[in-house]
Amino acid sequence: MNTVKVKREELLAKVRSNRDAHRTLFLKAQGGYSKLVIEELDRMLQDAKDGLSIRRSVTLTEPSNHVKDYDRVVTMLEMSVDDTITLDAQDFDRYVMDSWDWSRFALATNTAYADEVPHAPGQWREN
Repeated sequence: MNTVKVKREELLAKVRSNRDAHRTLFLKAQGGYSKLVIEELDRMLQDAKDGLSIRRSVTLTEPSNHVKDYDRVVTMLEMSVDDTITLDAQDFDRYVMDSWDWSRFALATNTAYADEVPHAPGQWREN
């Protein structure tokens, strides 16, 4: 099967749900990332105060934020005049199965950072 027709409203709901899940994980990851960066900077400052070698960079990978990818699809679906949308296999993987080219990396990175912080994501913001 190379293509499938889906109801626009059902697809829209699915993409929104996937977007919300990604955003929630990203915001929590941003909190964990911030925590680790602060810890690293504190260590660097202490090393400098102790007269040790001074490192000048933090080498942590930033959390992955792909909300705009979802937003583009949501907006396209909201503006579509069609009640049914034809998806090819690749678009079905992205929009329904939530399997994008960047998914594996984003999930691994964001999950690792999200595990660092137990609080709610509300105090973090998207960049």
